[in-house]
Amino acid sequence: MNVEENKLKVHDKINIEITGLGSSGEGVGKVEGFTFFVPGAITGEKVLIRVEQLKKTYGVGKVVEVLEKSPHRVTPICPIYADCGGCQLQHISYEYELEEKRKHVEDALVRIGHLKDVEVLPVIGSEDCWHYRNKMQFPVANKKGDVRIGCYAKGTHRVINVEDCAIQKEKNNQIITIVKKWMEEYNISAYDENEQRGMIRHVMGRVGVHTGELMVGIITSTEKVPKLKELAKMLKEALPGLKSVVQNINRRHNNVIMGSETKLIYGKEMIRDKIGVLKFNISAQSFFQVNSEQAEKLYNVALEYANLSGEEFVADVYCGTGTITLFLAKKAKHVYGIEIVPDAIKDAKENAKNNRVENVSFILGDASKELQKLVDEWVKPDVIVLDPPRSGCEGKVLDAIISVKPEKVVYVSCNPATLARDLAYLVENGFKVEKVQPVDMFSRTSHVESVALITRTNGTK
Repeated sequence: MNVEENKLKVHDKINIEITGLGSSGEGVGKVEGFTFFVPGAITGEKVLIRVEQLKKTYGVGKVVEVLEKSPHRVTPICPIYADCGGCQLQHISYEYELEEKRKHVEDALVRIGHLKDVEVLPVIGSEDCWHYRNKMQFPVANKKGDVRIGCYAKGTHRVINVEDCAIQKEKNNQIITIVKKWMEEYNISAYDENEQRGMIRHVMGRVGVHTGELMVGIITSTEKVPKLKELAKMLKEALPGLKSVVQNINRRHNNVIMGSETKLIYGKEMIRDKIGVLKFNISAQSFFQVNSEQAEKLYNVALEYANLSGEEFVADVYCGTGTITLFLAKKAKHVYGIEIVPDAIKDAKENAKNNRVENVSFILGDASKELQKLVDEWVKPDVIVLDPPRSGCEGKVLDAIISVKPEKVVYVSCNPATLARDLAYLVENGFKVEKVQPVDMFSRTSHVESVALITRTNGTK
């Protein structure tokens, strides 16, 4: 049913029963067959909503009153939760969040991948679902002379002040206070994206969870910014463990946070952190899992699923800076990390050197071509590990994997929808999905990471 048949109007108030949660954590229900998405509503609740948007085949509603409350509803601990777009699930209990995330992965496999018999295990949860993010990137704005540093309001580019983000590491929260004080004291302007003027665009913080080391990054629209040395001094006095202050310059008028040029203001260009026994250097633009504690659990699942005996050749596709590659190397004969981003390969080689891991090789190039090159050079991967971006694997990479015919594929995914799509393609081409293990890397948000174990069927030629 479409909106015309329902004769609904924006601002109408209607009762609705919530029958599930959507991919962004919003409640989903129907009124006379017409679907509504309702942020803040929970499965099983009956709510009074005000119609906010009407599209041809769906609408968006805002909760006016909860008529029948779910037993899983809790009071959010964040005072700006209702307005901020950073978290989506603070209003439900953590136990129920994990249950819903497992369902979300399972539903995607069935609905998108048409994979009905795959075992989706209970989500591996976090021991502490708060203050877990080791990386912060907050926008900066100036509202009538008031410096604001925080998150964007839902669906907007309006910056909401954040003083104590409930999912950020405490040191990252402390950075906000210091940078705000510096901007006010020295009259440093915030960047206005509409007028395209002002200096400070974003503030970045990176915390080495297991080392205590701290990096602060100031993303600016211009190269020349006054009083940066004074900022470094203020940060150093207030933050034990500060090892690096950098300025990143982004002159482009777009939504990309960081530019290509980074200048050192204080200390070193990198900080260090550990995952398990492995140490990693983290620069301003390095990729590193934002939840250090859960990352170790995720990589251990990948290692378990690979089930290596020490005799296998492994290809780690989309290897990034080599974090999973080095974990696999502990149990493999040799691991080949493949990545198309030059800086990532450079960091990966340095990480291998620093950890004295010698049974790895990092290859800069397109995995769809490099996998076949390995086979041509008499290195046939027994296991292929994938950790693609949210958009999933490129079709040509999947075709290359099918052509190489590994005995096993371990697929690490941050998007259940693209995971389901790619798994379906592999199943159509001679593979079987044995099981999927979700891991909660992003507590209190709608995002969930998963690890899928895929084996080659006997019928594959």
